[in-house]
Amino acid sequence: MTFVPGLTPPATESRRVWFVFHGNSLVVRPEPDAISLPRDDQLTAAGVALSSVEYLGQLDGEQVFAAITDAAPPAPLSLRDLRGLYGALGDEAYAVAGRATQIVQWAATHRFCGRCGSPTRRVPTERAMHCDACGLSFFPRLAPAIMVLVRRGDEALLAHGARFPLPMYSALAGFVEAGESLEETLAREVREEVGIEVRNLRYFGSQPWPYPNSLMICFFADWAGGEIVVDGDEIVDAKWFSADELPLIPPRLSISRQLIDAWLAEVRK
Repeated sequence: MTFVPGLTPPATESRRVWFVFHGNSLVVRPEPDAISLPRDDQLTAAGVALSSVEYLGQLDGEQVFAAITDAAPPAPLSLRDLRGLYGALGDEAYAVAGRATQIVQWAATHRFCGRCGSPTRRVPTERAMHCDACGLSFFPRLAPAIMVLVRRGDEALLAHGARFPLPMYSALAGFVEAGESLEETLAREVREEVGIEVRNLRYFGSQPWPYPNSLMICFFADWAGGEIVVDGDEIVDAKWFSADELPLIPPRLSISRQLIDAWLAEVRK
């Protein structure tokens, strides 16, 4: 599948695909051997009412829209948790779903100006809402966050977060605060969460993370000193692990797994 983002739908009629959200769940059409996204006729037949409609672009030549519905749809449509759909929609469609949920939530929460309270309007030339009364514009929000896999020789530091639903261990992560660089955030988060110092930062990659609106920016770093002392609040346990003694680690959905897999590939050469 190939996705081409866009702002304005074509004037000609064409088949449309919908990413419709009810809370954190996506409206889908289960089929015997797959899960598909609904089209116009299927939503109409099910009586699904839509709000916060946003055009996203083209997915394999089909026009793609996102919207919100306030009620769970009747059969044959159903609701599925967005995270649980990883692997069921295909990588490209799943990435578009992540984009879609961020855009419709932004549109739904910016119908009025946060400064003067006046109604806003869609800007036709960019993804923005504008207040004509006071001139303020609103763009989709992103919350940048760092993630880091700290290495000490052939070992890596993995931590169990207090909010993890499973006894899983992952790389350290934290949100960027106002006025901080990514490097400053990384050093602060590692120091606060596990009490050690790091050096030799190397950029690894990034991933949009729509839960709800983050951008994960990932690094490797080397241990520079200190003993592990967890904060007991966000992190409840952290240890140095070798490649042959790994705990439960994140699924392939997240870039944290890619970060860990890259380290494993290097130390197992």
